[in-house]
Amino acid sequence: MDIVLLFPGQGSQTPGMGRDLAEAHAAAREVFAAVDDALGAPLSGLCFEGPAEELTLTHNAQPALLTHGAAVWATVRDALGPHVRAAAGHSLGEFTAYHAAGALDLGDAARLVRRRGELMFRSGEERPGAMAALLGDPTRPVEEICDEASRDAGLVVPANYNSPGQLVISGEVAGVERAMELAKAAGVRRAMRLNVSGAFHSPLMAPAQAGLREALDATDMRDADVPVYANVNAEPVTSAARARDLLAQQLVSPVRWIDVVRALAERHPDALFVEMGPGAVLSGLAKKIVPGIQTATCGTAAEVDALLERVGAPA
Repeated sequence: MDIVLLFPGQGSQTPGMGRDLAEAHAAAREVFAAVDDALGAPLSGLCFEGPAEELTLTHNAQPALLTHGAAVWATVRDALGPHVRAAAGHSLGEFTAYHAAGALDLGDAARLVRRRGELMFRSGEERPGAMAALLGDPTRPVEEICDEASRDAGLVVPANYNSPGQLVISGEVAGVERAMELAKAAGVRRAMRLNVSGAFHSPLMAPAQAGLREALDATDMRDADVPVYANVNAEPVTSAARARDLLAQQLVSPVRWIDVVRALAERHPDALFVEMGPGAVLSGLAKKIVPGIQTATCGTAAEVDALLERVGAPA
Protein backbone atom coordinates (compact mmCIF):
# COMPACT_ATOMS: atom_id res chain seq x y z
CA MET A 1 0.00 0.00 0.00
CA ASP A 2 1.36 3.41 -1.01
CA ILE A 3 1.02 6.12 1.65
CA VAL A 4 1.19 9.91 1.45
CA LEU A 5 1.64 11.82 4.70
CA LEU A 6 -0.25 15.07 5.33
CA PHE A 7 0.51 17.39 8.25
CA PRO A 8 -1.95 20.10 9.39
CA GLY A 9 -1.21 23.76 9.97
CA GLN A 10 -2.18 26.41 12.46
CA GLY A 11 -5.82 26.27 13.46
CA SER A 12 -5.92 22.52 14.07
CA GLN A 13 -4.47 22.82 17.59
CA THR A 14 -6.73 21.98 20.51
CA PRO A 15 -6.15 21.40 24.24
CA GLY A 16 -5.71 17.71 24.94
CA MET A 17 -3.88 17.09 21.66
CA GLY A 18 -1.52 14.15 21.92
CA ARG A 19 -2.29 13.30 25.54
CA ASP A 20 -3.84 9.86 25.00
CA LEU A 21 -1.21 9.10 22.37
CA ALA A 22 1.61 9.85 24.82
CA GLU A 23 -0.11 7.80 27.52
CA ALA A 24 -0.38 4.79 25.20
CA HIS A 25 2.94 4.89 23.33
CA ALA A 26 6.47 5.38 24.64
CA ALA A 27 7.66 6.70 21.28
CA ALA A 28 5.14 9.56 21.47
CA ARG A 29 6.08 10.33 25.10
CA GLU A 30 9.72 10.56 24.08
CA VAL A 31 8.90 13.07 21.33
CA PHE A 32 7.01 15.38 23.69
CA ALA A 33 9.79 15.14 26.28
CA ALA A 34 12.46 15.84 23.68
CA VAL A 35 10.69 18.97 22.45
CA ASP A 36 10.23 20.22 26.01
CA ASP A 37 14.01 19.85 26.43
CA ALA A 38 14.79 21.47 23.06
CA LEU A 39 12.63 24.52 23.80
CA GLY A 40 13.39 24.72 27.51
CA ALA A 41 9.65 25.03 28.13
CA PRO A 42 6.82 22.65 29.08
CA LEU A 43 5.14 22.60 25.68
CA SER A 44 3.72 19.13 26.37
CA GLY A 45 1.69 20.48 29.30
CA LEU A 46 0.27 23.18 27.04
CA CYS A 47 -0.71 20.55 24.46
CA PHE A 48 -2.23 18.18 27.00
CA GLU A 49 -3.98 20.70 29.28
CA GLY A 50 -4.19 24.08 27.56
CA PRO A 51 -5.39 26.73 28.23
CA ALA A 52 -6.72 27.21 24.71
CA GLU A 53 -5.94 30.93 24.53
CA GLU A 54 -2.27 30.27 25.28
CA LEU A 55 -2.03 27.25 23.01
CA THR A 56 -3.52 29.29 20.15
CA LEU A 57 -0.76 31.93 20.28
CA THR A 58 1.25 31.64 17.07
CA HIS A 59 4.59 30.90 18.76
CA ASN A 60 2.97 28.10 20.79
CA ALA A 61 0.57 26.64 18.23
CA GLN A 62 3.27 26.08 15.63
CA PRO A 63 5.68 23.97 17.74
CA ALA A 64 2.69 22.23 19.35
CA LEU A 65 1.38 21.05 16.00
CA LEU A 66 4.82 20.00 14.84
CA THR A 67 5.32 18.02 18.06
CA HIS A 68 2.00 16.22 17.78
CA GLY A 69 2.66 15.33 14.15
CA ALA A 70 6.17 14.15 15.01
CA ALA A 71 4.83 12.07 17.91
CA VAL A 72 2.33 10.33 15.66
CA TRP A 73 5.02 9.71 13.06
CA ALA A 74 7.39 8.28 15.67
CA THR A 75 4.65 5.90 16.79
CA VAL A 76 3.88 4.50 13.32
CA ARG A 77 7.19 5.08 11.51
CA ASP A 78 8.45 1.51 11.62
CA ALA A 79 5.21 0.12 10.21
CA LEU A 80 4.43 2.86 7.68
CA GLY A 81 7.89 4.01 6.65
CA PRO A 82 8.47 1.46 3.86
CA HIS A 83 5.14 2.45 2.28
CA VAL A 84 5.53 6.27 2.35
CA ARG A 85 5.99 7.73 -1.12
CA ALA A 86 5.64 11.46 -0.42
CA ALA A 87 4.63 14.04 2.18
CA ALA A 88 3.11 17.49 2.37
CA GLY A 89 2.00 19.91 5.04
CA HIS A 90 -0.28 22.92 5.13
CA SER A 91 1.76 26.04 5.95
CA LEU A 92 3.42 25.19 9.29
CA GLY A 93 2.77 21.52 8.48
CA GLU A 94 5.32 21.68 5.68
CA PHE A 95 8.05 21.84 8.34
CA THR A 96 6.62 18.73 10.02
CA ALA A 97 6.63 17.02 6.65
CA TYR A 98 10.36 17.71 6.26
CA HIS A 99 10.96 16.24 9.71
CA ALA A 100 9.05 13.09 8.78
CA ALA A 101 10.98 12.94 5.50
CA GLY A 102 14.26 12.82 7.42
CA ALA A 103 15.41 16.34 6.51
CA LEU A 104 15.12 17.92 9.98
CA ASP A 105 15.96 16.47 13.38
CA LEU A 106 13.23 16.87 15.97
CA GLY A 107 14.93 19.43 18.22
CA ASP A 108 16.06 21.53 15.27
CA ALA A 109 12.58 21.45 13.76
CA ALA A 110 10.95 22.47 17.06
CA ARG A 111 13.33 25.41 17.57
CA LEU A 112 12.90 26.47 13.95
CA VAL A 113 9.11 26.61 14.05
CA ARG A 114 9.15 28.29 17.45
CA ARG A 115 11.31 30.99 15.86
CA ARG A 116 9.00 31.15 12.85
CA GLY A 117 6.01 31.66 15.13
CA GLU A 118 7.80 34.38 17.10
CA LEU A 119 8.76 36.22 13.92
CA MET A 120 5.23 36.00 12.52
CA PHE A 121 3.69 37.18 15.78
CA ARG A 122 6.08 40.13 15.93
CA SER A 123 5.36 41.06 12.31
CA GLY A 124 1.66 41.02 13.12
CA GLU A 125 2.25 43.46 15.97
CA GLU A 126 4.46 45.76 13.91
CA ARG A 127 2.21 45.77 10.86
CA PRO A 128 -1.29 44.69 11.92
CA GLY A 129 -3.32 42.77 9.40
CA ALA A 130 -6.20 40.37 9.06
CA MET A 131 -7.29 37.20 7.32
CA ALA A 132 -10.74 36.05 6.20
CA ALA A 133 -12.21 32.85 4.83
CA LEU A 134 -14.44 32.96 1.76
CA LEU A 135 -16.84 30.03 1.55
CA GLY A 136 -18.52 29.33 -1.75
CA ASP A 137 -17.39 30.12 -5.26
CA PRO A 138 -17.46 33.81 -6.25
CA THR A 139 -18.57 34.78 -9.73
CA ARG A 140 -15.31 36.73 -10.12
CA PRO A 141 -11.75 35.43 -9.67
CA VAL A 142 -10.52 36.01 -6.13
CA GLU A 143 -7.40 37.65 -7.56
CA GLU A 144 -9.58 40.25 -9.28
CA ILE A 145 -11.53 40.86 -6.06
CA CYS A 146 -8.29 41.36 -4.12
CA ASP A 147 -6.88 43.73 -6.73
CA GLU A 148 -9.99 45.93 -6.59
CA ALA A 149 -10.05 45.90 -2.78
CA SER A 150 -6.34 46.79 -2.70
CA ARG A 151 -7.01 49.83 -4.88
CA ASP A 152 -10.04 50.84 -2.84
CA ALA A 153 -8.89 50.31 0.73
CA GLY A 154 -5.59 48.55 1.39
CA LEU A 155 -3.38 45.66 0.34
CA VAL A 156 -5.07 42.25 0.31
CA VAL A 157 -4.05 39.04 -1.49
CA PRO A 158 -5.18 35.40 -1.76
CA ALA A 159 -3.44 33.49 1.06
CA ASN A 160 -4.78 29.93 1.01
CA TYR A 161 -6.30 28.06 -1.92
CA ASN A 162 -7.67 25.38 0.40
CA SER A 163 -10.28 23.60 -1.70
CA PRO A 164 -12.94 24.35 -4.30
CA GLY A 165 -15.30 26.71 -2.49
CA GLN A 166 -12.86 27.58 0.31
CA LEU A 167 -10.36 30.41 -0.05
CA VAL A 168 -8.57 32.57 2.49
CA ILE A 169 -7.50 36.16 1.89
CA SER A 170 -4.91 38.13 3.86
CA GLY A 171 -3.66 41.69 4.14
CA GLU A 172 -4.33 45.08 5.67
CA VAL A 173 -7.48 45.21 7.77
CA ALA A 174 -9.32 47.70 5.56
CA GLY A 175 -8.36 45.80 2.42
CA VAL A 176 -9.59 42.50 3.83
CA GLU A 177 -12.89 44.04 4.92
CA ARG A 178 -13.39 45.59 1.48
CA ALA A 179 -12.56 42.28 -0.22
CA MET A 180 -15.13 40.55 2.01
CA GLU A 181 -17.77 43.02 0.82
CA LEU A 182 -16.83 42.47 -2.81
CA ALA A 183 -16.79 38.70 -2.38
CA LYS A 184 -20.28 38.74 -0.88
CA ALA A 185 -21.47 40.85 -3.79
CA ALA A 186 -19.87 38.25 -6.08
CA GLY A 187 -21.92 35.47 -4.53
CA VAL A 188 -19.79 33.79 -1.88
CA ARG A 189 -21.94 32.04 0.67
CA ARG A 190 -20.04 33.38 3.67
CA ALA A 191 -17.10 35.68 4.38
CA MET A 192 -15.70 35.60 7.91
CA ARG A 193 -12.70 37.05 9.69
CA LEU A 194 -10.26 34.54 11.17
CA ASN A 195 -8.83 34.72 14.69
CA VAL A 196 -5.15 35.11 13.80
CA SER A 197 -2.38 37.42 14.98
CA GLY A 198 -1.35 38.72 11.57
CA ALA A 199 -1.73 38.70 7.81
CA PHE A 200 -0.04 35.37 7.17
CA HIS A 201 1.06 34.41 3.64
CA SER A 202 0.93 38.00 2.48
CA PRO A 203 3.51 40.74 1.84
CA LEU A 204 2.82 42.02 5.37
CA MET A 205 4.93 39.10 6.62
CA ALA A 206 7.98 40.43 4.74
CA PRO A 207 9.64 41.74 7.95
CA ALA A 208 9.69 38.15 9.28
CA GLN A 209 11.15 36.65 6.11
CA ALA A 210 14.76 37.72 6.67
CA GLY A 211 14.72 36.33 10.20
CA LEU A 212 13.24 33.05 9.04
CA ARG A 213 15.81 32.75 6.27
CA GLU A 214 18.55 33.33 8.84
CA ALA A 215 17.07 30.62 11.08
CA LEU A 216 16.77 28.21 8.14
CA ASP A 217 20.39 28.81 7.13
CA ALA A 218 21.53 28.18 10.70
CA THR A 219 19.60 24.90 10.92
CA ASP A 220 21.15 21.59 9.89
CA MET A 221 18.90 20.42 7.07
CA ARG A 222 19.52 17.33 4.95
CA ASP A 223 18.06 16.21 1.63
CA ALA A 224 14.67 14.58 2.21
CA ASP A 225 14.28 10.80 1.97
CA VAL A 226 10.96 11.18 0.14
CA PRO A 227 9.64 14.16 -1.84
CA VAL A 228 7.87 16.91 0.08
CA TYR A 229 5.40 18.82 -2.09
CA ALA A 230 5.89 22.55 -1.55
CA ASN A 231 3.09 24.97 -0.69
CA VAL A 232 4.57 27.66 -2.93
CA ASN A 233 4.46 25.78 -6.24
CA ALA A 234 3.08 22.25 -5.55
CA GLU A 235 6.34 20.73 -6.81
CA PRO A 236 8.17 17.77 -5.20
CA VAL A 237 11.29 18.77 -3.28
CA THR A 238 14.11 16.67 -1.85
CA SER A 239 17.04 19.14 -1.99
CA ALA A 240 17.78 20.83 1.35
CA ALA A 241 18.85 24.03 -0.40
CA ARG A 242 15.65 24.18 -2.42
CA ALA A 243 13.60 23.40 0.67
CA ARG A 244 15.15 26.33 2.55
CA ASP A 245 14.35 28.71 -0.30
CA LEU A 246 10.74 27.58 -0.61
CA LEU A 247 10.09 27.59 3.15
CA ALA A 248 11.29 31.20 3.28
CA GLN A 249 9.15 32.12 0.27
CA GLN A 250 6.15 30.38 1.82
CA LEU A 251 5.88 33.05 4.50
CA VAL A 252 4.80 35.71 1.98
CA SER A 253 3.24 33.44 -0.66
CA PRO A 254 -0.17 31.77 -0.94
CA VAL A 255 -0.60 28.17 0.15
CA ARG A 256 -1.57 26.37 -3.06
CA TRP A 257 -3.12 23.40 -1.28
CA ILE A 258 -5.49 22.50 -4.11
CA ASP A 259 -2.53 22.16 -6.47
CA VAL A 260 -0.53 20.20 -3.88
CA VAL A 261 -3.24 17.59 -3.35
CA ARG A 262 -3.99 17.28 -7.06
CA ALA A 263 -0.30 16.81 -7.86
CA LEU A 264 0.06 14.14 -5.18
CA ALA A 265 -3.10 12.33 -6.27
CA GLU A 266 -2.00 12.38 -9.90
CA ARG A 267 1.40 10.94 -9.01
CA HIS A 268 0.03 8.43 -6.46
CA PRO A 269 -3.58 7.73 -7.53
CA ASP A 270 -4.04 4.65 -5.35
CA ALA A 271 -2.29 5.93 -2.23
CA LEU A 272 -3.79 6.26 1.21
CA PHE A 273 -3.49 9.90 2.33
CA VAL A 274 -2.86 9.90 6.08
CA GLU A 275 -3.40 13.11 8.07
CA MET A 276 -0.98 13.03 11.00
CA GLY A 277 -1.95 15.34 13.84
CA PRO A 278 -5.09 16.66 15.53
CA GLY A 279 -8.40 16.73 13.71
CA ALA A 280 -9.41 15.97 10.15
CA VAL A 281 -9.19 19.33 8.35
CA LEU A 282 -6.84 18.16 5.60
CA SER A 283 -8.72 14.91 5.04
CA GLY A 284 -11.89 16.89 4.49
CA LEU A 285 -10.18 19.26 2.07
CA ALA A 286 -8.60 16.38 0.16
CA LYS A 287 -12.00 14.78 -0.44
CA LYS A 288 -13.31 18.06 -1.87
CA ILE A 289 -10.25 18.49 -4.07
CA VAL A 290 -10.08 14.91 -5.38
CA PRO A 291 -13.40 13.08 -4.95
CA GLY A 292 -12.84 9.42 -4.19
CA ILE A 293 -9.41 9.91 -2.62
CA GLN A 294 -8.57 7.46 0.18
CA THR A 295 -7.90 9.20 3.49
CA ALA A 296 -7.26 8.32 7.12
CA THR A 297 -6.72 10.42 10.23
CA CYS A 298 -3.99 9.56 12.72
CA GLY A 299 -3.80 11.74 15.79
CA THR A 300 -5.10 9.68 18.69
CA ALA A 301 -4.17 6.30 20.14
CA ALA A 302 -7.36 4.78 18.71
CA GLU A 303 -6.62 6.20 15.26
CA VAL A 304 -3.08 4.79 15.42
CA ASP A 305 -4.47 1.32 16.17
CA ALA A 306 -7.02 1.60 13.36
CA LEU A 307 -4.39 2.73 10.86
CA LEU A 308 -1.97 -0.05 11.77
CA GLU A 309 -4.76 -2.59 11.38
CA ARG A 310 -5.69 -1.07 8.01
CA VAL A 311 -2.14 -1.46 6.67
CA GLY A 312 -1.79 -4.92 8.19
CA ALA A 313 0.78 -4.02 10.85
CA PRO A 314 0.68 -5.12 14.51
CA ALA A 315 -0.56 -2.44 16.91
